[in-house]
Amino acid sequence: MDTDTLFSLEGKVAVVTGGSRGLGREMVLAFADRGADVVIASRKIENCESLAAEIRATGRRALAVGYHAASWSDADRLAAAALAEFGRVDILVNNAGMSPLYPSLDAVTEDLYDKVMGVNLKGPFRLSAVLATHMSTPGPDGRIRGGVIINVSSTASQRPSPTEVVYGAAKAGINNLTLGLARTFAPHVRVNCIVPGPFLTDISRAWDMDQFLERAKTAYALQRGGEPREIIGAALFLASDASSFVTGTLVNVDGGPR
Repeated sequence: MDTDTLFSLEGKVAVVTGGSRGLGREMVLAFADRGADVVIASRKIENCESLAAEIRATGRRALAVGYHAASWSDADRLAAAALAEFGRVDILVNNAGMSPLYPSLDAVTEDLYDKVMGVNLKGPFRLSAVLATHMSTPGPDGRIRGGVIINVSSTASQRPSPTEVVYGAAKAGINNLTLGLARTFAPHVRVNCIVPGPFLTDISRAWDMDQFLERAKTAYALQRGGEPREIIGAALFLASDASSFVTGTLVNVDGGPR
């Protein structure tokens, strides 16, 4: 099989949460470039609409959906909207996340804790349960179409800093959820997880960049942060038939820890 066919997403429908900016945006653009129609979901519908218009200009179909990842009912609504528009979902990327700063661990409020757990873990659980069940259910022709789920975790799930304790715990839950979903929905749905390190998305604008670059020289084997486009290779691999014998796997894309 040639590589164009191996990495093709022609005829597929992909749902990407947190899809309007950062790593999610890069994945949306890459999936559409490889032939997929896309559902772009995030809190700010206007950002989703803007990217959807950009995708439609290329000839692909795109649907923008406002989505709060901590809401159980929003997960149900997003799944229903995607299925109503396209009749199927073949790829789900649970990319939406949040990691608010806090001054000290004892200053973390119950509300902050619940929000972090909701966005990073509860939403992906519900959305995966609904859409993986759809992927595993025989269609009108009696065939089970199958599908792919890609969770997006963080190296904080493996090496949490003092400012990422709650976030790291939630993302560790995503790692575990990946393994559980892979076993639950096998053999028809493959479930894998990308574990990113530091990426220079719009969020990095709040960093002390001089401090980060100095630390990167000793903290990461590649001695730098990742460019957003550098997530594409892992995402296309896991979304396509190139990874047809891969499930229940965590793929670190983190510049290599030292």
